[in-house]
Amino acid sequence: MIIGILQTGHMPDELKPDFTDYARLFAQLLDGQDFEFRVYNVVDMEFPTGLFDADGWLITGSRHGVYEDHPFIPPLEALIRDIHAARIPLIGVCFGHQIIAQALGGRVEKFSGGWCVGRQEYHLKDGRKLHLNAWHQDQVITPCEGAETLASNEFCAHAMLSYGGHTFTVQAHPEFGADVIAGLIAHRGQGIVPDPLLQRAKAELSAPTDNGILAEQMASLFKSAKVPA
Repeated sequence: MIIGILQTGHMPDELKPDFTDYARLFAQLLDGQDFEFRVYNVVDMEFPTGLFDADGWLITGSRHGVYEDHPFIPPLEALIRDIHAARIPLIGVCFGHQIIAQALGGRVEKFSGGWCVGRQEYHLKDGRKLHLNAWHQDQVITPCEGAETLASNEFCAHAMLSYGGHTFTVQAHPEFGADVIAGLIAHRGQGIVPDPLLQRAKAELSAPTDNGILAEQMASLFKSAKVPA
């Protein structure tokens, strides 16, 4: 099964020697699921030729804001709408979560409450709690009509969204381990994210996350696709 990764940003240069790029983190997260990955650097205007170049699609995080004026954003939004209309499995993470919401009629803003970094607790509709790493200031303020909020916390009202059962998005980063967060704290947080938030994130680096649960959920969604024999 082919998963197309739509890469909307690149790993900070300081972290590339250890982590290469975002697509590799997702390949590691979904390892063992019998997926083949094709990477399209849409941030550099490298787009697939059509919807069916992959059996499922995944949109990564990015340092960009979805409301900013970048050449790749309008064609990516058009592609999102086409994928969604065709009911091809689609997953968005962080920027991906936001751009899908915006493309389908929701509203995304730079959140007035500030930054969210490091390990966070999210409350699911079914009563469970999940712990995932996050790194964002923007968030979905108003989902589009028909979107279902699956998880939230006091900081982020729409932390996970489902659209019709074939599109799933998450604001947090299930592909980020403690090592990635530590690298972001060291190379991207200083002078940008308030020190108390960085100190809290650093203090919780050794605490466990539920990345594996999200990996299984993502894999299950992709495998729901009707792949021709």
